[in-house]
Amino acid sequence: MRAGIDTGGTFTDFVFWDGSRCRTHKVRSTPDDPGRAILEGLAAPVREIVHGSTVATNALLERRGARTALVTTAGFEDLLAIGRQNRAHLYDWFDPGRVELIPPEMRFGLTERMAYDGAVLERVTEQEVQRVADAVAAAGAESVAVCLLHSYANPSHEKALGEALRARGLFVSLSHEVLPEYREYERASTTAVNAYVSPLMARYLNALSAQLPPETRLRVFQSNGGSMSASHAGEAAVHTVLSGPAGGVLGAAAAARAAGFERIISFDMGGTSTDVALYDRGFTMTSEGELDGLPVRVGMLDVHTVGAGGGSIAWLDPAGALRAGPRSAGADPGPVCYGQGEEITVTDANLYLGRIDPERFLSGRMALDVGRTEIAMQQFAARCGVGARELAEAVLAAANANMERAIRKVSIERGRDPREFALVAFGGAGPLHACELADRLEIKTVLAPRHAGVLSAYGMLTADFVREYSHNALERDPEALFGDMEAQAREDLAAEGFDRAQLERSVDLRYEGQSYEITVPWAERAGFDSEHERLYGYAHKGREVEAVAVRLRAVGLGEQSAKIEMGAPADEQSFSTLYTPEGWRAEEDAVGNQVLRRVIP
Repeated sequence: MRAGIDTGGTFTDFVFWDGSRCRTHKVRSTPDDPGRAILEGLAAPVREIVHGSTVATNALLERRGARTALVTTAGFEDLLAIGRQNRAHLYDWFDPGRVELIPPEMRFGLTERMAYDGAVLERVTEQEVQRVADAVAAAGAESVAVCLLHSYANPSHEKALGEALRARGLFVSLSHEVLPEYREYERASTTAVNAYVSPLMARYLNALSAQLPPETRLRVFQSNGGSMSASHAGEAAVHTVLSGPAGGVLGAAAAARAAGFERIISFDMGGTSTDVALYDRGFTMTSEGELDGLPVRVGMLDVHTVGAGGGSIAWLDPAGALRAGPRSAGADPGPVCYGQGEEITVTDANLYLGRIDPERFLSGRMALDVGRTEIAMQQFAARCGVGARELAEAVLAAANANMERAIRKVSIERGRDPREFALVAFGGAGPLHACELADRLEIKTVLAPRHAGVLSAYGMLTADFVREYSHNALERDPEALFGDMEAQAREDLAAEGFDRAQLERSVDLRYEGQSYEITVPWAERAGFDSEHERLYGYAHKGREVEAVAVRLRAVGLGEQSAKIEMGAPADEQSFSTLYTPEGWRAEEDAVGNQVLRRVIP
């Protein structure tokens, strides 16, 4: 038995697979201790768990990570505070600006200097290393991020400081190990995020592992669509900050292929957020992610997230306009209809309009309180000066507007016509809103997979074991760098029990003089001009092209994940409630998916 487990803001989803039979399950999440819901949902021992965790994500968003120090080359202590000097909201006079992850008193400078090519301009002394290590320990740091100038070219100074810090019992993230690429701010930010969230992730995974049977192997799902060992996740938690949304993309792509669709937009609407991504016969990857204003440059599936879910709370802004989200009722207290919440949510609006059967919610294991919802809806409607039904429809319209913008972000704004794709709707609430969103975007086909309610957990279960590597390539030979990374990848995968590896090369390219890059497969680098023209509308044909960074994706092949048949029998109905408005026709395919087609031009 193997299990994929997705911890969401409202529910924790399970997909169990024994090689021939699929069983799905949901339990209410336990935000104070996510592992408690996992142990509650594991009714029988399993051989392997692939777990999508929000521990790192929530720690970063809520600013409750480890007490972290930052060590930089002397004179660069305020690197994270200065950033790129961008203003996300240019005309907002009340914009508070960047929220700093590490306070000024926890930033330290090390007297040393490396040149861009790795030449030592000022060698660090042992006395200086010990001085800084003592200062960091005395400041009460639990974790340390070290980002010295040009350490990707020569990491000797970072290694020396790392040894001294670890000797004092501190968790240490060294930038040449986390992100050996140029661009000081992004490298420092990614290293700081890893240092900030990894101690919490390590404690969580150690506690969870201690309560699992010894024979159960725990793996953690990454933002890049692969899994990694729990021990590595505790050291490199920055790779898990978007693991939940990535699982949904894998599940949606698998479900779509089984139903005969190769070009899709995945639409994952859960209890707290909505995640959308575009899949065009292959996954779209990026290494330029951002979470809560902090650059996180690690490999990840290109997913756009908005704060719109079933638990999104309806409220009036200072101008009296109705909003839905981003604040969510979550699992506790939850929507009004769950019996404890006091504020109207998107789920309450769907229930009031009759789009959810209160007797069959969560396969009938959880009854919804219709009367309580009606009272709360009428009270809120009276405050707004409208009827209760009109209010419920307006709440859904506000949520749909947020989600429509997200879909446009991954399609129209990136040169893709959404009318050429099918919309794959899943998550606890996705199929309730899919047809109305498709109408807005003129999408003709919607696919609601049979296991829509737990599709992210399904995607995690089918994920391969993946390790990713990157290195700065300016002034370097890409082939030599690939050789070193591939040797390291084979060694790392062998240590995890994989005797074979599938190695995928890619490279960040740009025209000389540009300040941004495009990642393309190494074998397709000759087509850089065409890719640049597709993305930006023009190409500088004939201009010199340079490699900025090389990337390697290593997939373990010794023990491939068993592939689940989407049509396998399930003990529990995990299909989300489906709403089919006028103008749409629903039909069931051979494996139990719902395929909806637009019948009105």
